[in-house]
Amino acid sequence: MWTEQVDLHSHSTHSDGEHAVELVAQLMGDNGVKVWSLTDHDTMSGWREGAEAARLQSIRFIPGIEITCQPALPGDALELERQGRDRASASWHLLAYFPSHDPLDSKDDVAALRTWLEPLQGGREPRMRQMCKALEQLGMPVDVDSVLAKAEGSVGRPHLAQAMIEAGYVQNKNEAFEEWIGDGKPAFIPHSKPTLNEAISAVKAAGGFTSLAHPLYYGISPDTLLNCLAEHGVDAVEAVHRSHPDQYRHALQIAAEEHGLKVTVGSDFHGLSSSQRPGHMPVMKLALHESIMNE
Repeated sequence: MWTEQVDLHSHSTHSDGEHAVELVAQLMGDNGVKVWSLTDHDTMSGWREGAEAARLQSIRFIPGIEITCQPALPGDALELERQGRDRASASWHLLAYFPSHDPLDSKDDVAALRTWLEPLQGGREPRMRQMCKALEQLGMPVDVDSVLAKAEGSVGRPHLAQAMIEAGYVQNKNEAFEEWIGDGKPAFIPHSKPTLNEAISAVKAAGGFTSLAHPLYYGISPDTLLNCLAEHGVDAVEAVHRSHPDQYRHALQIAAEEHGLKVTVGSDFHGLSSSQRPGHMPVMKLALHESIMNE
């Protein structure tokens, strides 16, 4: 059996999403999503809003996070060439899900995880200030406070890209990343990231499970990647992502099954202005992590 009613990867204004949580939930409902996870970057600040909004839409809400980690493997030149990518991402993104956690319950069973996340969030502001300083030195001054004000939770490079558009330095976010603030570009500043093992340990201690987000970005063959994930104790892989061609999705699902991992599905929805929409991604129910479809 297949379903298009699950979307486990989305963002709001609590990180680099365009819309408030309530609107994200409404758009999920309008697009037929019945199981939804809000996975803002390195923060759980939108969980309560997400749970409340999902209830109004008659959607099952699964609290989630997208944790920025150090790569566990370097990109492979041959695989990058095969995929038509010029470089691998400078970080791996680990999706973490907490299906048994109720954000509306007064019991804080994820307090330790919240504490663990705080340095990751705190490190984002100094990095943003450094990137704004770098842009100023390149002749493109940007008011860092206006960039920080764009985020309700974790500030990130998409917020800076938007400020660059508003200042007239670039035409769109893609240009901002490709020319100035993307990995290895003139105004790029790396930031401190946990290892994959550190992130997995923190998630599992809080009762969650993990899935590697958008693996196409890392430039590693499906079999090599899934073997690495299995060795590290990752539970699943985001085989179904909007950036993945059908052939790549199939290869990931086969490799996941061979290595004993489940899959997750996510639109990685950031906003309507990016010509994105939630849901509408078919996935086999049996391939999903068992806690996803369980009510």
